[in-house]
Amino acid sequence: MTAKTYRQALISKIEAPVTQGHVMVGPVRTSYLSSGSGEPVICLHGAGAGAVTWCPSIAALSRHFQVIVPDIVGFGESDKPDAPYDRPFFAGWLKGFLAELGIARAHLVGLSQGGAIALQFALDNPEMVDRLVLVDAGGLGAKASLASLFAMIWLNNFPSGLASRVYSRFILFNPANRDPDHARYSVAVLKGNGGKKAFRQGKGAAVSKMPGSALRRVTHDSLIIWGEDDKLFPVGHGEAASKLMPNASFVRIPQAGHLPLMDQPDIFNDAVVGFLTEGK
Repeated sequence: MTAKTYRQALISKIEAPVTQGHVMVGPVRTSYLSSGSGEPVICLHGAGAGAVTWCPSIAALSRHFQVIVPDIVGFGESDKPDAPYDRPFFAGWLKGFLAELGIARAHLVGLSQGGAIALQFALDNPEMVDRLVLVDAGGLGAKASLASLFAMIWLNNFPSGLASRVYSRFILFNPANRDPDHARYSVAVLKGNGGKKAFRQGKGAAVSKMPGSALRRVTHDSLIIWGEDDKLFPVGHGEAASKLMPNASFVRIPQAGHLPLMDQPDIFNDAVVGFLTEGK
């Protein structure tokens, strides 16, 4: 089976109508999913797979918002050019993506590396961001353990079902909570043309620690959500960041790892929807 077959299988399980589209962001063909109507919410996935990582949350968010979920440049079905794959590169791509869709301002929800991208974008383009949700976000100083780092390197350089199963133990509280098609899709993308570029050329730059002075400049209403049992980025890093950002609140989700939207989808979705709709 192909990567697109696994992707479509995941999309078909979303309990809401989903439109699949693409736009050109400069030379980068960028694929995305869209569902719902209303204020735009942009969901940014982490450093793996693509937009379908957000499948557990798209339906819940689409009841209140227009949810737009791109395959970030270098991932999923989007182009994978030679590039630095650092925060400025990703933030520049995101600005171009929103311009192509005619979106002047949106809520941002960023997971892991996507959280680091959302933070950089909010710093560079504060007027384009409404509310900000950071989920087990990179850029906050967290460092992976040696065991999880080994699993990450193994998967990204020699992708296989076995490597994916091992890595799942580090990103989920319960690996059974991950849809098998998501794991298969992740491996298929890495095996595809250019699939390893973001990891090899980025060298972790996108999730490198941001200084406290930068976090203090993020004044948007923000929610930081963390899986209490995150083995990649320990929960204390998220809690510390919430104290630096002037208008941030913090929620920890028990029995959840680095992907709380998969481990505890109902709790996670309620927290995000509640925050984004509060006072609206």
